[in-house]
Amino acid sequence: SAEAYAAECEIPQAFGSYQEMLDSGAVDAVYISLPNHLHEEWSIKAMQAGVHVLCEKPFALTLESVDRMIATSAETGMKLAEAFMYRHHPQTKLIGEWVQSGRLGDITHIQASFDFTLTNPDNIRLQPELGGGSLWDIGIYPLSLAQYVMGSTPEWVLGSQWIDESGVDVWFAGHLCYESGGVAQISSSFKSPWRTEAKIFGTKGMLTVTRPFIGDDPAERQMTFCPVGGEPEEIDLPVEYLYLGEVNDMHRVILDGGENYLSLSETRQHVQTLLALYQSAERNEIVYL
Repeated sequence: SAEAYAAECEIPQAFGSYQEMLDSGAVDAVYISLPNHLHEEWSIKAMQAGVHVLCEKPFALTLESVDRMIATSAETGMKLAEAFMYRHHPQTKLIGEWVQSGRLGDITHIQASFDFTLTNPDNIRLQPELGGGSLWDIGIYPLSLAQYVMGSTPEWVLGSQWIDESGVDVWFAGHLCYESGGVAQISSSFKSPWRTEAKIFGTKGMLTVTRPFIGDDPAERQMTFCPVGGEPEEIDLPVEYLYLGEVNDMHRVILDGGENYLSLSETRQHVQTLLALYQSAERNEIVYL
């Protein structure tokens, strides 16, 4: 099947297994988009084979797995990064500039969501043993945005979920409270019409973003600033292919050295906060980080 696909897509080499490919010496870096439960295993095997790794979100399903992956990167000298493509997009960096420059004032509140309707019961997103669930799959996007805007993990979280017959959360809502006093409310769903949006509230105004996480059509991307006591203002957004930034970032650190734009510390915080949200939903109580 690999040979057939390679022929169809004019790929010069094909391998019968992942390990054969890693041992071939023919590749310098891999992008790991396997099901969530395989991220740790193949990230570590790749780095041990001398191959750099860009690993899809969620990075891993436990903090212990995250720490083993980070330790392997340090031991082997191979570059390792989480593939959160939206974090590298100029739109997201522009949001960061607005927040960090103080143009929104003190950040008081974030609302962010990512929903779509999943109809195939055999989809890996609905299989708990493979790391399925709406929070793992798409809820981690608004969670990541909250961490980015607030600049830290929350002090405590409160989660709520709906688990259907699949055994995974098909709907999740999270309430995250930060040391600054700011609050983030995030949600994800496999049972709702397509929706992805974010609102960032500050003491000087609000940013509304229609496509914070996905989409390459510039016409669908809109960012509006609503100042306190003023009229809404449409913000001009740079146009760039959504996945270009994370690839260029890996090229930079592999060829020139240095650290990835999205740090492994931030990546660890993503998983730490997500696990706390699941723990809160299971216990029906606040969980402190």
